[in-house]
Order: sequence, then C-alpha cells, then structure tokens
Amino acid sequence: MDLQPRNILTEEDVKKGLRLVIGDGLTTEIMTTLTGGTFIVAMALLLGASNFQLGLIAALPTLVNIFQLISIWLIRRFNNRRAITVTCAALARLPLILIGLLPLLIPHAVTISAIIPVLFFYYLSGAIAGASWNAWMKDLVPEKQLGAYFARRSSYMQTTNAILSLVLALGVDYVRDHYPAFELSVYGWMFIAAGVSGLTGVLLLSATPEPRSIMAKENIFKMLQRPLRDHNFKRLLAFNSAWVFAVNIAMPFFTVFMMKGMGLGLSWIIGLSILSQICSILTIRIWGLFADRYSNKTIIAIGAPLYIACLVAWCYVGIYTESWANLLLLAIIHIFMGIANAGINLSLTNIGLKLAPQSDAVIYLSTKNIISAVFSSIAPLLGGYLADYFMGRHLSIDAEWSGPKWTKTLHLVELHEWNFLFLFGALLGLVAIELLRRVKETGEVEKDIVVRIMRSALRNNLKESFLIGNLISGYSHLRSVFRWRKFSARK
Repeated sequence: MDLQPRNILTEEDVKKGLRLVIGDGLTTEIMTTLTGGTFIVAMALLLGASNFQLGLIAALPTLVNIFQLISIWLIRRFNNRRAITVTCAALARLPLILIGLLPLLIPHAVTISAIIPVLFFYYLSGAIAGASWNAWMKDLVPEKQLGAYFARRSSYMQTTNAILSLVLALGVDYVRDHYPAFELSVYGWMFIAAGVSGLTGVLLLSATPEPRSIMAKENIFKMLQRPLRDHNFKRLLAFNSAWVFAVNIAMPFFTVFMMKGMGLGLSWIIGLSILSQICSILTIRIWGLFADRYSNKTIIAIGAPLYIACLVAWCYVGIYTESWANLLLLAIIHIFMGIANAGINLSLTNIGLKLAPQSDAVIYLSTKNIISAVFSSIAPLLGGYLADYFMGRHLSIDAEWSGPKWTKTLHLVELHEWNFLFLFGALLGLVAIELLRRVKETGEVEKDIVVRIMRSALRNNLKESFLIGNLISGYSHLRSVFRWRKFSARK
C-alpha cells in the first residue's frame, strides 16, 4: 500500500480524492451512529451509569483532543499526513470490535467502568488521526469550495444517520419490549458492525491522494505559541471555547432527560433526532452557499441566537400535563435546532480552516481543537455534577387565576435537575455571541445585510422563510433595544 504524498496533484486526482473522502464520511457516520449519541447513552443507562459517568462519556470525544500534540509531532517527524491518519484511524476503530465482543462472550464482565477505558483509547487514536486529517483536507479541498463541499458531504452523512438511526431504534425498542434479556447483545453486535464500517473507511482514506507539505522542524511549543500571537485567531479561540462550553453543558443530557425524565422510548427520541437532521439536511447547503458568498462568522451570528432560543425552550419541556403538548414542543425545538446546528457546525469548521495560514494549518487547527477540547470536556463533567446536585431540588413559578366558578393555574417556569443545565447553557451562549463580534474574517458582510438577503432568497424558495427570517433577526432587535436603553441611562 503506497501512502506517500505526491508533489503534484492533477485535477482528476483532486476529484478522485474528494469522492473518496465523501465515501469515508459515510462509513464513518455509520460507525458513529452505531456507537454514539442516543445509543451509547441507552447502553450506559442499561449498565447503570450515573450522571457523572454519562457526562464523562460525553466528554471523552473532546477531552482527548489535547493529545493532538502527538499528531503535530508525528507530522513534523514524518511529513506524511495520510499514513498518520490511516494508521491512527485503524487503531481507533479496532477497539470497537473488542467492546462488541464483551457482551457476547463474557456478558457478566460488562460494566460501564470496563467500557470507559476502551472508549478512551478509541477516542484518543481518533483525535490524533483527526488532527492530521484536518491539515490534509486543508490542502486537498480547494478553498473556494470549502463551504459547498463540506455542506454536501455533511448532508450525505446526515441522511445516512437519519435512516440508520430509525431502523436501529425500532429494532432496539422491539428487542427491549419482547426480548429484554438480549438488549445488551444487540448493542454488542452494533459495536462490531461499527468497527467493520470504520475499517472500511480507513481503506478509502488509504486510497485518497495527499499533496506534499513540509512542516518546519522547530520546537513544538514555540510552534503552538504562534496561533496565540495571532490576535484575530486568538479571538476566534475565545469565542469557540465559550460556545462549546455553553453547548456541551446541556446537549449531552437531552437524551438522558427524554429517557429518564419523560420516559420516552428510543424510537421517539430517534424520530425527533431524524426530524432535526432532516431540517439540517434541507438547510445545510443553503448555509454553505451563503458562508462561501458572505462569511462563516455571519452565518454563526445568525444561527447561534436561534440555538439559544431552543435551549430556553428545553426548560419548558415536561411542563404540560398533556403528553401531546410536550411532544409538539419537542418537535418544534428539534426543527429549529437542526436548522441552527447546520449553519453553526459547518461555519465553525470552515472559519478555522479559513483563518489558518496555509503553511501552519495543522498548528492552528490543532491549537484550536486542543483549547476547545478543554472547555468542551469540562462542560459535560460539570453538567453531570450539577445534575446530581440539582436532583431533588426544584424551582417552580406559577400564575393562578381564581374565579367564582373555577380556578386555573398556569405553569410559567418549572426547573429541576436537567432543566437547570439547559438554562445555564442558554445564558453562557449569550456571552459567547458577544465574543464572536470581535472576530474578523476576510470578505465579511454585516449580519443584518445577509439576514435581509437570506430572507429574500428563502421567501422565494421556502414557504416558511418568513418565520425563519423573523426568528434569526429577533436577537438583533432585542440587543439593539437593550443597548439603546443602556446608552440613554448613561446620558
């Protein structure tokens, strides 16, 4: 197997590489769907995991990013990003088969404490491969196509995730209802299938061409200081860290809340997740086109307030006595979270790629990932601790109307355990948005202008554009009113 980089890539080589990277994305998405998200939470709950252990599992994928320093050292030592990516990705995906075999061969030995160390090695090797992959893609994908290409790749991956998740959820719920003794074995087979799919992705990556890039052999710690001396990139790091902290203090517990707090089955949870992904798939290419045309920062500034509004709405889930009302609210939340996440996640990736200099891409991106890892891994751990702390604590605010014939009580606020985390996440998200304003991006267009253009474009293509346009511009109006009042008070 020839894994050596090439001095020159033809246009046909690049096209072939882009097709193979999409194939790797699909196989990797199958792997992560089988082993992550709702299913790893369901398996952990089956094994009796505590809130803190659930937070730890959620923290592992980002916690290990601090070890991307190893990837930098390897790239500097060998100047072969494809070989590093392929080798480390293979090492990451083999442990999945091991986890799958445990409940099939020695089910009595399967505990959450035994699985977490294996997951740690899986995520660790994947993080090293991911840093090398990012720098590789920086040189392989033409810069003008970044937004459109990764939007297309993401839409394929999300479609795969949606279809596979629904099939798996229906299957797991059926086994849970009719053959509960075999539920753990089902998760075992899922992990084995995930490992096989992941190794298929490794084969696709091994055939993807890599343009040669020489990394300077200087002190690694001096190299890591370079992005921290770049004032604009440092502002991006501040925003990114604040945002991932706000998101990850709440997001890992959405599934836990729906399963334990509301008693929903996997089919309902996955169904809502698919609804969110469909909305994401339908809008991600639009986000990608606007990101390429105007700026990634502008897209984040539009999507972030919408996501924060969804976090606030999570605080009201479960407040209604009728189950259909709670499910309707959950559906609305998942719709708009899908729309917001499509733009935010795409733009967060692309803005890092765009602001990183060509010669130091791996240094800048690894620094971004390492610093983000610290905050995004602390957040779910803190969230798990806070969820345990708020267990048994409750905040309720009601409004009551009393009349001669009847009395009506309206629940305004009802916070308990996980709901507190959702509110904290929303407040921290508002802080992060303020930090975004300081980031500068080439070709940046004022957010209000882009909102007007997007509303006009969406109005011509989507019937719901009027609602979307008003939601994404609502934060700006509120902020303008607040700043005007504050200015008037000072006068």
